[in-house]
Amino acid sequence: MSPLTLFGLIAVSLMLIFYALEDRSPRCVLGFAVACALGSVYGFLQGAWPFGVVEAIWALVAVRRWWLRSRRWTAVRSALTSH
Repeated sequence: MSPLTLFGLIAVSLMLIFYALEDRSPRCVLGFAVACALGSVYGFLQGAWPFGVVEAIWALVAVRRWWLRSRRWTAVRSALTSH
């Protein structure tokens, strides 16, 4: 297995793991975003630029979801600790 193929396998595996764990914490959503970015890098390095573009878009979508969930979790934590 080439180093590039191993890198792609790790990136896609991390995407799957973090996607499955997204409901546990905003950090898992951020992990998914980072894994998507790694998948995008892999796509471009491999020469499959459409895959790289789509994964980059997924990374941006995931970063937005992370940001929104982080704000929501912070609000919930603040509400729970203020009483």
